[in-house]
Amino acid sequence: MSDSTARIHILRAAGTALVVELTEPVPRVLHWGADLGDLSQDALAALALTGEPAVLNNSIDIPRRFTVWPTEADGWSGTPAHEGHLAGAFAAPRLTLAGSSYHPGAAGGELTLNLTDPGAGLDATVTYRLEPSGVLGVRTTLTRRPDADPEPYDLAQVTTLLPLPRRAAEILDFTGKWSRERSPQRRPLGFGTHSREVRRGKPGLDSPYLMAAGVPGFGFGAGEVWAVHVAWSGDQRYLAEQLPEGAGTHAGVLGGGELLRAGEIRLAPGDTYTAPVCHFAWSDQGLDGIADRFHTLLRARPAHPRGPRPVILNSWEAVYFDHDLDRLLRLADKAAEVGVERFVLDDGWFRGRRSDDAGLGDWTVDPVVWPEGLTPLVDHVRSLGMEFGLWVEPEMVNLDSDLAREHPDWVLGPARGVGPAARHQHVLDLSNPGAWQYLLDSLDALVEKYGIAYLKWDHNRELHESVHGTAERPVAHAQVIALYRLVDALRERHPALEIESCAAGGGRIDLGILERTDRVWASDCNDPVERQAIQRWTGQLLPPELVGTHVGPRTSHTTERVGSDPLRLATALFGHAGIEQDLTRCSPEELARLTAWTALHRELRPLLHGGRTVRADLADDSTLLHGVVAYDGAAALYCWARLATSPEGQYGRVRLPGLAPGETYRVRVRTELGLPSFHQVAGPAWLAAALGGRLTLPGSVLAVAGLPLPNLNPGQALLLDLARVTPA
Repeated sequence: MSDSTARIHILRAAGTALVVELTEPVPRVLHWGADLGDLSQDALAALALTGEPAVLNNSIDIPRRFTVWPTEADGWSGTPAHEGHLAGAFAAPRLTLAGSSYHPGAAGGELTLNLTDPGAGLDATVTYRLEPSGVLGVRTTLTRRPDADPEPYDLAQVTTLLPLPRRAAEILDFTGKWSRERSPQRRPLGFGTHSREVRRGKPGLDSPYLMAAGVPGFGFGAGEVWAVHVAWSGDQRYLAEQLPEGAGTHAGVLGGGELLRAGEIRLAPGDTYTAPVCHFAWSDQGLDGIADRFHTLLRARPAHPRGPRPVILNSWEAVYFDHDLDRLLRLADKAAEVGVERFVLDDGWFRGRRSDDAGLGDWTVDPVVWPEGLTPLVDHVRSLGMEFGLWVEPEMVNLDSDLAREHPDWVLGPARGVGPAARHQHVLDLSNPGAWQYLLDSLDALVEKYGIAYLKWDHNRELHESVHGTAERPVAHAQVIALYRLVDALRERHPALEIESCAAGGGRIDLGILERTDRVWASDCNDPVERQAIQRWTGQLLPPELVGTHVGPRTSHTTERVGSDPLRLATALFGHAGIEQDLTRCSPEELARLTAWTALHRELRPLLHGGRTVRADLADDSTLLHGVVAYDGAAALYCWARLATSPEGQYGRVRLPGLAPGETYRVRVRTELGLPSFHQVAGPAWLAAALGGRLTLPGSVLAVAGLPLPNLNPGQALLLDLARVTPA
């Protein structure tokens, strides 16, 4: 083996690869994308040779290389790997390789690179870990040497970047608002920087969520795609960038990191900054291929929920702030009757909380509304065979609260006075040790006293002017770190406790918070038309079992739209299912339908929470086909939904993605949720047999030729249940 090829390290897993050459002074990325196979020494030498670009006119006099730590020292004029200064000096980082470790594995492996900048007294460590799922996690740390100049190093930004080829010419990311989170937006990737910055103290309702670059027209089932997700629950930055001179032999870059505020990270000798892990994924099977990699990554976690996800009833849309014990006892009775397994008491239970303008921060049970505490309700819920859960919003405070009156210095904001409230609330400074300990003790006492199985942990307002103390030092980063420590400490005391990340709906959904929580609330909107889109794109990162999907009343409380039973119930089936409705006001027919729905969910949740999410590419946005297919191809459940009218009369044959063409499947329409309203005189010929459960069709017809699907009226859905037929 030659010296040059011996210094080429390859991480391979699940059809993808990262190739890094330990060049001097900084290693360079030779390849990220499709697995190149078992490379011979000649092939490795060829890869290194072809990693050298041309020297351009009016350019630096050596070939530009795209390194693992791109800076101006490499002739890189794009976004640098890091920015900072030492009292105005050493503002041009020039790191060099100081050492490395390489641990390849049969499925993945790890490469760690140690870099140093003696002038600034900085050591950097970049660790690439390729998981068996094919997701590449990149973790970066910057440390000031203990013997460095005592002047603190002001770190402005750390950005993790990987290269893109020229064919990655279209980008997709997300935006949104309250009740319409994760709305996709696409555009061509031109020259310059497409940057998304989050300055909300959390990822936000308009979170970029995941940034993908791919071949033009990439869809759910086809096209080569490269993607990145920043696993951080605070301010973030995503970017895709392309310069006319390229990035070494590559065309552009994709990356991200934490968005740091001025003066936020000042590294004294011995201090370390750890950047959030950036997760990168490549697929040649479109967005579903990217989603499958992330779902596999999450399901492989040791702490990933393993047991059946209990059907939930949350009390908010049933009673709001009207916490009357008799009413709640009746609600619990009805919940148990329809098959609910976890009863959650939402906002309004704590001291002084009769509306949303008072009480936040006073985490003790209101003695006026609950003279015997929560015990009568908790005992009743448990006697019915259900778990008990509780809503909290620990990071927030109303100024009209005992906590704010007793500890005004715990309210996050400038010393000259806090800014305007949002939803009548301000932010509690979790970086204050007293505030942090108060929250841990309060939550610990509640969970211990009432044996709480589940906390719905909310975070409604954004962080503005997140500074504290008379010096008004920025603490947005410290706030997130303190949150992580708080949740970790509570979970250490109560290992069986489950926690949901909720933030005015889906405003804090990222793999940082999901390292320590068990599910997310996708949106405050339960309108099934809106939810179909919200859940479809939430699933780009998260598997269904981590996403709360609740059925609300027929009239949505966020849109006032009236929804049909088939669409409402089918939409809420594809996730961690629950109910947001006053069951005491439901007719016997409605209760029977909900009972059938919970039974259907229990029957199907092993598939829904363990299979592969698939989405069909359809030309008409008013129709959706999505489903979950078992990894062995033995079973599948699809939802065919029409959200609005369109000029199209017939849909033609629609392929059912994910099925095995060589198998035969029994096809049946599930009718437990009621049949949809059809927009046709008669359905396709196969429909009657499927309604009777008598239809078998070859996988080649279903997955390759396609199935002519029935025409539905808007706001309707049909469920197709498929099972592989075993030859006699």
